[in-house]
Parts: sequence; structure tokens; C-alpha cells
Amino acid sequence: MNATSTVTKPEHVAIIMDGNGRWAKSRGLPRVAGHRAGVKTLRKLIEHSVKINLNAITVYAFSRENWQRPKSEVDLLMDLFISALNSEVKDLHKNNVKLTFIGDRSAFSRKLQNSINDSETLTTSNTGLRLNIAANYSGRWDIVQAIQVITKEIESNKIKIEDVDEALVSNKLSLADHNDPDLFIRTGGEQRISNYFLWQSAYTELYFTETLWPDFDAKQLDIAIDWFSQRQRRFGKTSEQIEQTQNS
Repeated sequence: MNATSTVTKPEHVAIIMDGNGRWAKSRGLPRVAGHRAGVKTLRKLIEHSVKINLNAITVYAFSRENWQRPKSEVDLLMDLFISALNSEVKDLHKNNVKLTFIGDRSAFSRKLQNSINDSETLTTSNTGLRLNIAANYSGRWDIVQAIQVITKEIESNKIKIEDVDEALVSNKLSLADHNDPDLFIRTGGEQRISNYFLWQSAYTELYFTETLWPDFDAKQLDIAIDWFSQRQRRFGKTSEQIEQTQNS
């Protein structure tokens, strides 16, 4: 597939970038080497996504559960976040990429929070690829914070209980201004969604690959998109109904 392909592309791709540690271990390297290699892979995938005109990518960079990892690894990941942001944000801006972070950033150091805020501010008016970084995020947290917002609005009489429906909940979740992910990619061989976009993934197409994240390249992304283009997305309808709609 290339930039002029007629393959149907997803509007929004969600990615779990799994396998950095195993990639490093297989090479006799420390885990942080795998994370650094993973950053390089993400950079290349962003460049390719811009080239093929994808609308939005959301990557799971750090889950709320990841705090349970050894402190030394967490500290290195935090330092890597800061250095990657500082080194990459100008290129992202140059390529018209809009960068957004989702998750509870209050747990991060002031230095990292400042880097996040600065990168979002710099790219806020860009109109190209939407690159979303899920950091200290989980799907359950996302739903809980939506419920908290709705509860406060009910208590302040802004809305009534009867107003609460699926659309309202969706509008209070992270990335409410995005379409739900069309395609979910997980590298590294695991076949679970690991508390990622629980609400938003109701009809997302799930693509799992054994490829470890540092080895996931532009060709691998094209393969995943080609697989997606061959899926018949029925959303509860029958195949016949979908075919009739496409032929009408």
C-alpha cells in the first residue's frame, strides 16, 4: 500500500506498543534500551501516518497500572518522556501534527507536566494528524471521571438524571471530539485490551500481531490497515443489510 492507495483507511487508530522489554532482553540489553527503540519506532510510524493521511492515532504510552513496575524503570520512563517530548515536538509541529495527552497528568513531575503543556500549546492549532498520547490512563479511570463530571452537573442542576444516556457519557470521556477507534493494534503477541478505551472500543476492530513494538514498521502498519479494509463492520446489522446499503 502507498499514499495513493484506495484501501479504506481507519479514521482513528489506537495502539498498544507492547514488547519493548522483551525486544531488549532478546538482545541482552537493559529494558530501557527497548523503550528508547520504541520511541524511534513511534517516530517512524508517525511519519508514515502523515504520509498516508491518517486522521488520528492514540498510543498507550503509560497505563495507571504501570506505576507498579520497578521504580528504576518508571523513573527512566519519565525521563524518556521528557527527553522525547523536547526533542520531537518541533518536528511534530513542523509536520502539522496536533499533539494531545489524555490521562491523569497530576501524578507526573512538574517538569514533565510543563513539557506536556508546552507541547500541546505549540501544536494546538495544527490541522494534520492528531497524535494522542495516553499517559497515566486507563479505561476504567476514564469512565469514572466521566461519571464524576456528570454527577457534579446533576448536583448543580445543569442536567437531570433523565438526561444521562450513552451519548452524554461519551461526551464526557477523553477524546470526546474524536470518533471511537476504528482499528486497535496491539503488538507483542498478547491478545487483550488491558484497560484501554473500554467504552470506546465497543465496535473497534482488534488486530493482534506477534511483532514486538520496536520491530513494528511502516510495512506492518500497512498490513494492519489492509486487514482492516477487508473487515465488514456491521454494528449489529446483518451482512445483507450492509451490502444493500453499499449498493444503494
